[in-house]
Amino acid sequence: MKIIVADNSGFCFGVRQAIDTTLEKIKENNGNIYSLGPLIHNKQETNRLKNKGLEIINNIDKINNKNVVIRSHGIPLNTYDIAKKNNVSLVDCTCPFVRNIQKKAHEYYNKGYAIVIIGKRDHPEVIGINGWCENNAYIVNSKEDIEDIPKCDKICIVAQTTITQEKFNYFTKLIEPMGEHVEVFNTICNATRLRQQSCENLAKHVDAMIVIGGYHSSNTQKLVDISKKYCRNTYHVETAEEIPISEIKKFKVIGVTAGASTPEWIIKEVIDKMNNDNNMNEMMEAIENSMVELNKGDVVKGTVISINRDEVMVNLGYKSDGIIKRDQLSNDPDVSPEDILSEGDEIEVYIYSLDDGDGNVVLSKKKVDDKKNLDKLEDIYNNEEKISAKIIEAVKGGVIALVNDIRGFIPASHLSTSYVKDLNEFIDKVMDVKVIELDKNKRRIILSRKVLEEKEVKEKRERLWNSLEKGKEIVGIVKRLTNFGAFVDIGGVDGLIHISDLSWGRIDHPREVVKEEDKVNVIVLDFDKEKGKISLGLKQTIEHPWKNISDKYKVGDVSEGKVVNLVDFGAFVELEPGLDGLVHISQISDDHIAKPSDKLAKGDSVKVKIIEIDEDEERLSLSMKEVDKENNDSETKEETNGDNDEVTIGDIIKEQ
Repeated sequence: MKIIVADNSGFCFGVRQAIDTTLEKIKENNGNIYSLGPLIHNKQETNRLKNKGLEIINNIDKINNKNVVIRSHGIPLNTYDIAKKNNVSLVDCTCPFVRNIQKKAHEYYNKGYAIVIIGKRDHPEVIGINGWCENNAYIVNSKEDIEDIPKCDKICIVAQTTITQEKFNYFTKLIEPMGEHVEVFNTICNATRLRQQSCENLAKHVDAMIVIGGYHSSNTQKLVDISKKYCRNTYHVETAEEIPISEIKKFKVIGVTAGASTPEWIIKEVIDKMNNDNNMNEMMEAIENSMVELNKGDVVKGTVISINRDEVMVNLGYKSDGIIKRDQLSNDPDVSPEDILSEGDEIEVYIYSLDDGDGNVVLSKKKVDDKKNLDKLEDIYNNEEKISAKIIEAVKGGVIALVNDIRGFIPASHLSTSYVKDLNEFIDKVMDVKVIELDKNKRRIILSRKVLEEKEVKEKRERLWNSLEKGKEIVGIVKRLTNFGAFVDIGGVDGLIHISDLSWGRIDHPREVVKEEDKVNVIVLDFDKEKGKISLGLKQTIEHPWKNISDKYKVGDVSEGKVVNLVDFGAFVELEPGLDGLVHISQISDDHIAKPSDKLAKGDSVKVKIIEIDEDEERLSLSMKEVDKENNDSETKEETNGDNDEVTIGDIIKEQ
């Protein structure tokens, strides 16, 4: 017969703490110690403690001036008030996991949440938790219990520490749709989860399972249920005397597990009886080996066993689990535990403290990661590589950025090649930077975006110069206007559109055609890399107005134009940008004028008649006088026609 003991069995941390503390108090007080209810659900251990001087009471209403141990299941909140009133000295051995549930129930009840506890209504732990929310919690242990829960705006779900994960998931799924805002806290004890998982793993590979623990122990009963699910030959016993030796002899491999309330001496008796102590040394060694030794300042490996938005629980193989608070996970304040970790992840952690006051080990993942990330950052610095940075805070003179999850400083002068007006505009932005200074001992990290931008601009300019060709059309952004033209950024290098190349028409200032930040298509007219000069043309991107002019204008056509220039011998009138013609002084008016300005002013809108088109010389001859003449002839004709229609006195006499 081969006997295999489950990796996690027997006393959990909470029960062990309660037993050890009670024994110390019994010794200090020579007995005269009471426990509020049985300390654990194991009558053999309860009797042992009774023989040592521990007396069990069911309430403290009539107890005065006594020392009373609070068992690991915890008590309702008002019991503390009763104890104080009766001058009862409480030795509070409430399990840290149970205390956490009590606090959650109390906190969310005060926030207006309906509290739902998944567990057995008569279990002392559930009774205690319910007492932290004025006994108004909804207790769920069956589908029928859910029918008692009304539709709620806000629901907070917690669990008895000893229920199965399967049960918790099942009921949570049914309850969640009943509230608008639902907070779910998986408060199954980590030791319970590990014990149940170890039981399942063992039950799958043995011929029979022996589950040791009290018949009224909830967590022991869960182990029995799990064992039966995977191994039909399952036996639940409280003591060694109950082992069915005749039955188990037929099995080759037997698995053994024990509830959280089962002391090691009972486990030993069971093993002894089954195998005459042959495997006891192995079992005790397995128990001892499962408890690693930890020291403050150690860096150890652990397994993530639960995650919520505020903390992460880690199994270290120690007598109690470790807690990583949110601020010890990462330097990034926006990171949630769920973003970077999952249950089952193996991680390295730094031990800050072996006890946070609730029996948990205080851990830091950030401290371990910082050292590793700082080493990587040093390699990046030495190799002059770039690295991604996230800006998280604006401070005096610059911003704080995270690189490899380590805080670094970017001076305002190194944020950009351009002037930075408001540092807050950079918060939450992610950008590539270069480490320009690093001191690991002082944790001084200086970063620069400007250095990379300058390099990028230089490379971009070089690529641009190499790609330039005369006559090539490219896109640019108008950056600056002057009297003589417009400067355009064509990709890191500015080119000039001279005023004469902005439009085919006559303009007095570039603003008549473009404005700053306009996106324009331009033609490369010329460039000189050594002098850093590029000449661009805007008007060259559109067809010259003289091209195919005969399709648009004919001699004799009358068009409206704008006076763009006055000279002694006439006026130049623009029909469209880049297309203007001369109205000779003799063609301005039938009246005698000494100079064109006697009749016209620059900017006037006038009608002209095309009297000549010279395509070879690109000249137009125009006449205003001819338009006036045609208009006068038309009016005369209309007047003449009007006279013929008039009725004369002679006509009237004739009719009479």
